[in-house]
Amino acid sequence: MLRVGIIGLGEVSAVHVNAINASEHGELVAVCDIDPDKKSEWMEFPFFSDMETMLQKMELDVVHICLPHYLHQSATALCVEYGAHVYLEKPLAVNYEESLKQLELAESTDRKICVSFQNRYNRSFMKLVDILKNKDVGEITSIKGLVTWFRPESYYTSKPWRGRKLEAGYGSIINQSIHTLDLIQLIGGELKSCKASLSNLTDYAIEVEDTASATFTFQSGVKAFFHGTNAYTENSSVELQVITEKEKFTIKDSRLYFTNENGRKEVIVEDDRIPGSKFYYGMGHRILVERFYKSIIENTEDYVHVREAIPAMEMIEMMDRSSKNTGNAERVKREDLLNDKSS
Repeated sequence: MLRVGIIGLGEVSAVHVNAINASEHGELVAVCDIDPDKKSEWMEFPFFSDMETMLQKMELDVVHICLPHYLHQSATALCVEYGAHVYLEKPLAVNYEESLKQLELAESTDRKICVSFQNRYNRSFMKLVDILKNKDVGEITSIKGLVTWFRPESYYTSKPWRGRKLEAGYGSIINQSIHTLDLIQLIGGELKSCKASLSNLTDYAIEVEDTASATFTFQSGVKAFFHGTNAYTENSSVELQVITEKEKFTIKDSRLYFTNENGRKEVIVEDDRIPGSKFYYGMGHRILVERFYKSIIENTEDYVHVREAIPAMEMIEMMDRSSKNTGNAERVKREDLLNDKSS
């Protein structure tokens, strides 16, 4: 069994523990958090308040990193330095620049780094991908992604880093909507350009955006529209729609729908869910964590590699650059990002 540790015992860590406990290949043996009061909640495991001390003492095979965004790159590097494989909660890093450091690290070590884009493994999305491979539905023409959620001001005041540019990187697009951006690019293919607007519709005292709208074009000719916000009054279901030359498919309410010729929606498949968890979590964490553990044991790359997580960070960077030039009619091109990277 792989010896597993967790760094960061916030809300999302419970989902990771659930996935680890369900695994046939990993066992949780240590936890770490800077808040000593949390020790009482984790009495069954050795508790550490310093991640390096845990890495020194516990000889871990895998570490799950569930830390604020600005710590992702440094914590990943430290775990790899101590010989541990890393399961990294999204995002890959606080921004595009640090994402490239993560990529450099991943390509220079034999330790595996898996980014938690678990929504790729929802039954609805996997089925959609299979359907789109069938040429009978025609070529993809357009994609729509909607994330209309709600976050109270206390969401930011309780953990102030979430509202700070240097520590969070961004707001809704990196924290709530990054999974949808990832799925859009998986369907659209290689990104070509973007035009976007980042804004704030709430009256919260935060530095990051709470709302974003964007259009993307892909090298394939596919066009995509995206809108994400934390300024609604509830967490509505994420919607992902794909239109092909002949058909229309929509993922909503954890179901994949086909719209027939009469405009009526027919359910194709429904996602599995974990009882008692948030509706948008699903089973993806369990599936991806188990896949990652098996890839370590069997030495494969059957997981979400850092290089696969880079496109979503490119989308966010391009949205940011475009929004800063809203008076300019030109779209931000991906090739400009790549040129900056090589210069």
